[in-house]
Amino acid sequence: MLFFSFFKSLIGQEITVELKNDMILRGTLQTVDQYFNLKLANITTMNDTQYPHLSAVKNLFIRGSVVRYVHLPANAVDTALLEDATRREALASSGKAISGH
Repeated sequence: MLFFSFFKSLIGQEITVELKNDMILRGTLQTVDQYFNLKLANITTMNDTQYPHLSAVKNLFIRGSVVRYVHLPANAVDTALLEDATRREALASSGKAISGH
C-alpha cells in the first residue's frame, strides 16, 4: 500500500511512463489505483515518428501490467518521507508477524 499512497500523492504531476512494448508516454497523472492502472491527461509520445496515430490522443488509460518504468520529476519525490514511511511499514509488518505466534 506504500507505493499506492505515494503515487496518489503525485496526482496532478507530470510523469513519464515507459511501457513494456517500448512506447514512452508523458502526461499529467489524473488517477491511479491499487493495481497501478494509470490515467494520464495531456499526453505526448516521446517517439512520435513510430506512433503517429497517438498524436490526436489527449487522455489515456494505461493498464498497470503493461508498465515497465515510471519516471518521476526529482522535485516530486520527498525521499526522507518515503524512507520514513518504508521503515514504519516494515516495523508494522514485523510486529504483526511476531504477535501472530
